[in-house]
Formats: sequence, C-alpha cells, structure tokens
Amino acid sequence: MKKLLAALSILIVLSSCSSPSNIVKNVSGKSVEKNILTNLPGKNGPLLAVKIDDTSAAHPQVGLGSADVIYIEQVEGGLTRLAAIFTSKVPALIGPVRSARISDIEILAQYGRVGFAYSGAQSKMRPVLTAANLENMSAERNPPSIYQTDTTRFSPTNMMVDAAALLKKTIEVEGRKIDTVKSVGWQFGDGSELGKKITSFSIKWPASRYSATWSKAEKRWLLSYNGIPNLDSTGRQLGSANFVIQKVSITNSIYHDKVGGITPMSNTVGSGTGYLLRDGKVVPINWQRPSAEVGTIWTLSDGKVANFADGQVWIALTDNEPAFTYPAPAASASPVKSK
Repeated sequence: MKKLLAALSILIVLSSCSSPSNIVKNVSGKSVEKNILTNLPGKNGPLLAVKIDDTSAAHPQVGLGSADVIYIEQVEGGLTRLAAIFTSKVPALIGPVRSARISDIEILAQYGRVGFAYSGAQSKMRPVLTAANLENMSAERNPPSIYQTDTTRFSPTNMMVDAAALLKKTIEVEGRKIDTVKSVGWQFGDGSELGKKITSFSIKWPASRYSATWSKAEKRWLLSYNGIPNLDSTGRQLGSANFVIQKVSITNSIYHDKVGGITPMSNTVGSGTGYLLRDGKVVPINWQRPSAEVGTIWTLSDGKVANFADGQVWIALTDNEPAFTYPAPAASASPVKSK
C-alpha cells in the first residue's frame, strides 16, 4: 500500500507540473513568455540536444551559455561528456560535437521526441538509436555546411554545428517531427530552509573533475574544470543558478569504444539521492523517476518539492560523493578585561 501511495503521489506531482503556465505579466502588464526549463523570459521552441566533448582539448566549448539544461555524463576512461538541451536560444555555433552514448537515450526520453545532434555512434548502438524516440540530426545525415570544421582546432575536437541551419533543414525543409519543450519534473520557487551555506564544492569522476564557487554578484555558481576556470569561447566563465548532483548507479554497458574501453551507463530511471545547489547553499534531495518516458521528481528530506531557482540547470550524473566547503565560523569577540 505504501508503494502504491508513493507511486500515486509521484504521478500527481508529474501531472501538476506537466503543463505549467508559461505566460506571465510583467510589471507593465505586458504578457511575457517564460521558458519552461529555466523560468526565465524566453520562447519554448523545439527540443535540440547536442552531444559535446568535455576533454581538456575541447575547451573552450562553444554555445553552452545559451543552453537551458546541461547534463554531465561519464564515458570511457572515466572522462566526461556533455548533453546540452537548447529550446529558447539557438547560438550561431555549438560544439565541439562528439558521438552519442547509450546513457543519452534514457536521459532524453523524458523530454519527448528530441532532435539529437551528434557526430556518430558505435555501429552496434545505431539500431538502438534508430528505435529510440529521437530524431537523428547527426553529422552522418547532414552536409559540412551544417557540421563545420573549426580550422583552429584539431580532430576529434574540431566539429561545430550550425544549429539554426540544422533545425531549419530538419523541420522546415524535410518536415520531420521534433517536440516542443515540456516540463520534465522540476519546479521553481523559494529555496528550502534546510539549505546550508557553502562557499564552493567539487565533484569527481575517475578522469575528470568539476568544482564551483558561488558568485553573490552574479547569483550563479562559477564553474571550473580540472582546476581551471571553465571559460566558454567568448571568454565568459560558465556557470548556473542551479547545479544538481544526481547520485546514480553507473554500470558497464555492452558497448565499447574503438580501443576497447567499456562504455558506462548512467542509470537515471528509478530513485536515489543527491544535492541541489542554489543561492550559495546546498540541500540534500531525493529523486524519483518511475519510467524513462516521464520526468524526474526532486524532493527534500521532508517530502516537500525541492524548488529550483530561475536560471540554467546543470545536472551532474555521478556515483561519487561530492565535497563541500563551508564558511569559516565567525571569530568570537575576545572578552574585555576590567581594570
């Protein structure tokens, strides 16, 4: 009975956030559209997911500042790779574009039919990608005028995609179907009183490390990659109002790269724990996702909804515990000695 009630409560929450009102009035009474994934002013366009290299050679990455959501996934050799979701702003170029991984299928399933931009895939995995609810927008199906080579970089981290041209070709010219963005489970609102102030955090994978410090002035976490400020191609440091550390089971898949490295699978269906970092604070959270086709519900330890802050969302999929740096306690005043 308890499991049934828990499942029903998840479905109720999902139904309540599946079709949020994203048209609001500003201070002058004018209607303003807000993006469903960030709650910031912006359109809710077709879903474009781009697979992006995350090795040192791939930095600085291009276009990530315009993404609504960015997932960090573990790949072969303990490195990380990004899956970036764009629905509001489409930058001129995005990249470096790399190949798809098996974790992408499960992650993206909750968004509906997503346009998926990637450089290629292992031959054994291609039938699985074809069977998934994804629109193949890879470099294998598009010309070099769309998937361009950056001559200032070296292979395999030199492929950039002209996302606007790719979307136009796919939707307008070819008439293929891509869903418009919908909620995938999180909600926005005030932060929890359960949150504790921190000054920084770090999270590790076997061969990759992210850390961040809170910027009170910018109201976002400023990211570093492998100990170096994570700048994009414009020179701006990447960061977000929300950084979610989602503890997941990472298991070996049946796939491997061309040198024999086993491809890990980050399992995002089921339930688990994690942390929500916002407003310079960290709060432990729980996550639940009954099936691949529905969004992920994020709750606090007391069962209440874990509200996200307005802004870009980064989600780090990891099986490691993060490290947090807490503010030093204020020094107590020395007692005044009487004469």
